Amino acid sequence: MSAPNSNPPFEYTGGHIAIDFVDTVNGRHRENPHNLLSDYSRLLQWSEESGTLPRKLVDQLRKLAADQPARAQSVLRQAIHLREALYEVFTAIVVRSAVPPSALATLNKAIQHAAAHAEVAFATNHFSREWIDSQNHLDAMLWRVAQSAGELLTSGDINEIRQCAADDCLWLFLDKTKNHRRRWCEMKTCGNRDKARRYYHRQK
Repeated sequence: MSAPNSNPPFEYTGGHIAIDFVDTVNGRHRENPHNLLSDYSRLLQWSEESGTLPRKLVDQLRKLAADQPARAQSVLRQAIHLREALYEVFTAIVVRSAVPPSALATLNKAIQHAAAHAEVAFATNHFSREWIDSQNHLDAMLWRVAQSAGELLTSGDINEIRQCAADDCLWLFLDKTKNHRRRWCEMKTCGNRDKARRYYHRQK
């Protein structure tokens, strides 16, 4: 397993953990898309940077993965399978088409697995959800992703899921703008590139 990279490849423009997880592929519709979750260390890096897992737990899982490399590789495959299922579900919502049953089944299986590791705790006059024995489970970050995806899909925010208008991007995001007319995952990248292309064609 490689060491964490000091130059993170990830961007967090989706506005939601589950969407940022889906956006760990560049050029998804190209012949050779660039998978940013290239190994388990990258998955841990994303988990920490996105706030899905705390630093202490990430360090514990990194040590566990070093002792269980085959298991870590299996979890990475699970992560990618879940990511692609979420992409199918979210894009179906964006284009208003039928949600693929197999993708929804994958998500539901992940949600059910996550629920088996969750409990409600009471402290300081309030209740909170706690995750059980996370430090001994290399897929702990997937519990959070699946649970957050389920919450998104059953909330009003489902109507705010959008896809970047740039043909060479197509990342997803939540449109929280007042007029709900946001077109780009990020204006300074995809938006500016599109403006430059249109300007170039006008000049020609």
